[in-house]
Amino acid sequence: MNRSARPRTGSFRFWFATRRWEWSPEVYLMHGYAPGEVEPTTDLLLEHKHPDDRDEVAAIITASLADGSPFSSRHRFLDTHGVEHQVLVVADRIHDADGRAVGTAGYYVDLSNTLADVGQEALDEQIPELLESRAVIEQAKGVLMRIYRIDADQAFKLLVWRSQETNTRLRDLAQQLIAELPDIPAAPETIVARSDHILLTLHERIPH
Repeated sequence: MNRSARPRTGSFRFWFATRRWEWSPEVYLMHGYAPGEVEPTTDLLLEHKHPDDRDEVAAIITASLADGSPFSSRHRFLDTHGVEHQVLVVADRIHDADGRAVGTAGYYVDLSNTLADVGQEALDEQIPELLESRAVIEQAKGVLMRIYRIDADQAFKLLVWRSQETNTRLRDLAQQLIAELPDIPAAPETIVARSDHILLTLHERIPH
């Protein structure tokens, strides 16, 4: 792979005790570096973040170090050529043998470039299953849209990506996501109140 390559996804690890980052070759390339060209550090990572998103990402890293939470985020960064990337970082905890969170690991998914390039062949392969299981897949898309603040097309391609990565049927992934919704904490009261207001006043904003 060369610097001009545009990988769709890349993986990373962040170890809390040593504050050491590990990037896959794809994450290096996303940032404009050859694999191994630089040592990924928190300072380097923040240096690449869009100025409007830098403080938010720094706060997420601080929270990860404080309470062992995963480094998950949606933000923008600038590569070495000044090109802006919108990325979704999907991560989980790394646990030691005693069950303690010692790090976080996951994937960078480039929403601005990479999901748009999910192969048409891969999408075509999903069409029969999509038609057969449309309802549950649409539900899963809606969940991802709300959680990650992405549009319907990006949500579908995110499901297709995980289907390909894990060799799991799209319908099965969607069904499992819906089944595990009760495990997601309830929204704060402020969000519920805002949602109530929107629901009760929707009719007032429909163009006539």
